[in-house]
Amino acid sequence: MRPLQMVDTKTQYHKIKTEVDAAVISVLESSAFIGGKVVTTFADNLAKYHGSKHCIPCANGTDALQIAMMALGLEPGDEVITPSFTYIATVEVAALLRLKPVFVEVDPKTFCIDPAAIEKAITPKTKAIVPVHLYGHAANMDAIMKIAAAHNLFVIEDNAQGIGNDYTFSDGTTKKTGTIGNIGCTSFYPSKNLGAYGDGGAIFTNDDELASVLKMIASHGQSKRYYHDVVGCNSRLDAIQAAILDIKLQHLDEYITARVKAADFYDNAFVDNKKITTPFRAADNKHVFHQYTLLVEGVDRDGLHQFLADNGVPSMIYYPVPAHRQKMFDAFGGSNFNLPVTDWLTERVISLPIHTELDEEQQTFIVNKVLEFVNK
Repeated sequence: MRPLQMVDTKTQYHKIKTEVDAAVISVLESSAFIGGKVVTTFADNLAKYHGSKHCIPCANGTDALQIAMMALGLEPGDEVITPSFTYIATVEVAALLRLKPVFVEVDPKTFCIDPAAIEKAITPKTKAIVPVHLYGHAANMDAIMKIAAAHNLFVIEDNAQGIGNDYTFSDGTTKKTGTIGNIGCTSFYPSKNLGAYGDGGAIFTNDDELASVLKMIASHGQSKRYYHDVVGCNSRLDAIQAAILDIKLQHLDEYITARVKAADFYDNAFVDNKKITTPFRAADNKHVFHQYTLLVEGVDRDGLHQFLADNGVPSMIYYPVPAHRQKMFDAFGGSNFNLPVTDWLTERVISLPIHTELDEEQQTFIVNKVLEFVNK
């Protein structure tokens, strides 16, 4: 059996090595390392895949979120509603811009922001909602967009873990996550479903005027070279990463299919175990399984994590300390937020290996080790 990994990027690379190597060499031969045709082509192809009018590449997913908040003209003291059960980048950028993160609960089944909690948290200072499509499952965008429209709020989708998810609205229309709100943000961190061989990110919008502002902010605030209209930053996707991502984009749907197949295997293996709850899959979206996250009850979760490690099975706990309990948010009154569902989840979730290269032998071994500990 091949050694187990949370994400096997090396084996995936070897399957597309010829295509990737040729793309990288082409960039090296051109010596156009920043910007240029390769980056533009990838951005156009990614926009087409998403059905989005504009795609603005940038340096990473965190920058994407920051640039989005800057482009919407949010000012210090404005409130941004966000889940606490998320990776820290979602809310870190709000604090960096001196906005006020307002932490709310998540749905205990989907792990995504709870629309009812959003509604309760809205005040006259609320300016934006940041739903996170956590682990690859879409937030309830139908309800969120209705709330945003009713209260005249911006919606910034954190789609770093949800790329490729098809969300179906109550009227039957379907959109890719990341293209539903005013702005969508994603990350190309190597472990992502569409991962670079370095860092990278992108921003999506269907608003022409907003797209122009986003592009300016990502490039030192310049509308044309050496003419700087707004305060911006320096956030670029380099051409080598764009070339690699353009190759991998052609395989993204098959990568998602492989992840769903692996998730199905796990689901079937754990279906009869009352101590294990497998990931929920809402009918309105296609879970893309960036992570396969179990919820365990009546089990020493941390003990399971250590037992698996001792037996050569990697696992991860996303996220052991929610954002509102992080020291960095003490100044924003983070500890004052009462989020029992979030606290409950942080003590019970554990993610198993899931990636495009998992085979049945590996998954059988993983399942057997999980059940050995859970059933002891």
